[in-house]
Amino acid sequence: MTHSHANVLVALTGQPNCGKSSIFNLLTGSRQHVANFPGVTVEKKQGVYRDGDRKIEVVDLPGTYSLTSYTQEERVARDFLLLEKPEVVACIVDASNLERHLYLAFQLREMRVPMVLCLNMIDVAERRGIAIDIAALSRELGMPVVATNARSGRGGKELREVIGTALGKHQHDPGVWRIDYGELLEPVLEVLTGKMAAHPRLVEDFPPRWLAVKLLENDGEARRIVLHHTHDGSGEDILDCADEQRQTLLDEHKSPPEKVIATSRYRAAARIATACVKRPAQAGRTLTDRIDAVVLHRFWAPVILAAVLFTFYQIAIGETPYIGGTWWADTLYPLLFHPIKLAAANLFTSPDPLRTGLLQSLVVDGLVGGIVSILYYVPLFFVIFTLLAILEDTGYMARVAFILDRALRWFGLHGQSTLPLILGGVVVGGCCVPGVLATRAMKDEKARLVTILIMPLMNCLAKLPFYALLVGLMIGEGNVGGFALNLGFTQVGLTYRGLALLGVSTFSFIIALLVAKVFSATLVKGENVPFVMELPTYHLPTVRGVLRRSSEQVWLFLKKIITVVAVVQIGVWFFVTFPGVSPAREAHYDRLLAEAKTELAAARDDETAPELYEKKIGELRREHNRERIVTSYAGQLGQALEPVSKLAGFEWRMNIAIIASFAAKESLVGTLGTIYSVEEEDDALAASIARAEHGWTVWHKLAMLVFIALFPPCLATIIVIGTETRSWRWALFATFYPIVLGFLFAVTIFQLGPVLFG
Repeated sequence: MTHSHANVLVALTGQPNCGKSSIFNLLTGSRQHVANFPGVTVEKKQGVYRDGDRKIEVVDLPGTYSLTSYTQEERVARDFLLLEKPEVVACIVDASNLERHLYLAFQLREMRVPMVLCLNMIDVAERRGIAIDIAALSRELGMPVVATNARSGRGGKELREVIGTALGKHQHDPGVWRIDYGELLEPVLEVLTGKMAAHPRLVEDFPPRWLAVKLLENDGEARRIVLHHTHDGSGEDILDCADEQRQTLLDEHKSPPEKVIATSRYRAAARIATACVKRPAQAGRTLTDRIDAVVLHRFWAPVILAAVLFTFYQIAIGETPYIGGTWWADTLYPLLFHPIKLAAANLFTSPDPLRTGLLQSLVVDGLVGGIVSILYYVPLFFVIFTLLAILEDTGYMARVAFILDRALRWFGLHGQSTLPLILGGVVVGGCCVPGVLATRAMKDEKARLVTILIMPLMNCLAKLPFYALLVGLMIGEGNVGGFALNLGFTQVGLTYRGLALLGVSTFSFIIALLVAKVFSATLVKGENVPFVMELPTYHLPTVRGVLRRSSEQVWLFLKKIITVVAVVQIGVWFFVTFPGVSPAREAHYDRLLAEAKTELAAARDDETAPELYEKKIGELRREHNRERIVTSYAGQLGQALEPVSKLAGFEWRMNIAIIASFAAKESLVGTLGTIYSVEEEDDALAASIARAEHGWTVWHKLAMLVFIALFPPCLATIIVIGTETRSWRWALFATFYPIVLGFLFAVTIFQLGPVLFG
């Protein structure tokens, strides 16, 4: 791809935690947007700034330790550099860890991309007494070098100037710079590059020496490139030559080429660091070292992690005023979002007190109602993404993955699976949508997919009312042992209901881990990526950076979800609305309505008549709604499923509620309330169910509780799974396997419980 002189492309690369995103923000300010690279879930951040009459388009490539083809991030970064051919690549390195970060810079130089080197976090290096000879480093690498501190803005002007100068030169000549791979590999590289020279198209599009190195590393993408750009079987000759040389090195020298290449790069990095970097004679322990001595301590690490996650969870899903995500959602919903539904409702008028028109029902209950129900979560998501940004910017997120990786690996998960699962509802009350979105930070694609697939087994906040309802029907009030701690303003005790909810949470998490183990071993293909973890220096996050990142994530969520939810809600509305009540039954309701109006007119002198009339109309409306649900396609399906669902103790009313709740679990209790002619709080509903379903045993209730615990949380979660995996087959699988699994558990409990326990 070529770019006009007035509109040029600059790419930012760097290892994770080098401050690359801060450099991106420093260069582009607010003139940026976030999307995804085509065909993958890796984020693509783009921004612009002006340099005279030139418009500089900056692309922030994903952070990566190398440019192999292990991970999506590595493939995306490498393909972008090779195919998009940016005019300048700014490689961002951590100035306090220059030697380690040069490894990626060397690979970029071998790709012969025009480069500048940005020594970021120079302030950290200076505080540690590290002095870097920038001029010497520039001579060693054969490229411009500039020092920056992106958080304070230091070096921003100089970086723009260096990039502008590099653009003016149009192209660097990196031919004078190369890594010496020693007497073992250099002759082999000469042979391979000589064979490639016979293919002008290949050597024009790709640097021959870089390609030869990648072939010796047995890089699959490099092999594909050779075959694609050669003809008449000559590409096979090049690959056969590379394979023979690899095997010779293994047989004669017992040393794989990958090891020789890596060792040569590290040796070159050490030589350059020795020549250009001066460190204090006796470097004392840094603040990061002292903090990690506690945070990563064998005993204190899990204690601190539990405290951090508990605090995170309490803030994200909590109701603490001005802090909790749920408090903000409850506060802003009636102010910002609910008026949208009211405004839509006010567009329509219906003279019929029992019914609403189809257009009104479609717009208000179906389309607008579905979207507004999603908008309720926007403040909660903003709080969650803000907390995520803070944990990542401080450097603690890397520690979380490090602490838990070993335990979760056994189940096919990853240390970075921890936070998504916490958000999804390992503890009762999470939300699976941000849980799925949080997997974007995971580098291991196999573990990421497994994490996403078990997310429907988590306990979302919307399931909590149903849990409370069923637990209330099963277990009475009171504390275990009758003990309660009086704190003056409240009492704290270990309640039976609390223990029951803890049991639900523990059960679902254990099942999720076992399912993850099975999926990782059988269903999800792919290699586990080597777990490379750099523990970054602790930093204080900036308010501007945190708010920008959280806003970007919320905006991505809105763009991806709302449009799809609108379409889905229309379908849900259709199935719970049609075919509707029969004409004969509608005539029956019309007669009852006319009788109520006649009674009201005849009792003009009775002051209680209007109140009695409204009460009767309310009862008629509930009866009409209940019959509409029963006769709808969803209701018919619920009754058709009853012969099977009875194996788990579910009758048709529960089937209807489960079907209606598929769009959102919030409607589960509400649908039961409609069916049982109740519109009050859960206690009234519990009493009504207890009266109507006096035949329910504890096994009925336990089977329902377990089934809903494993039931997929909502359509929004399924939609997000589809968009994040870019596969609706995975989304459908994630929808149906929890239903089958939950039903098998429910049948087992309902059928064997009475036999085994009486």
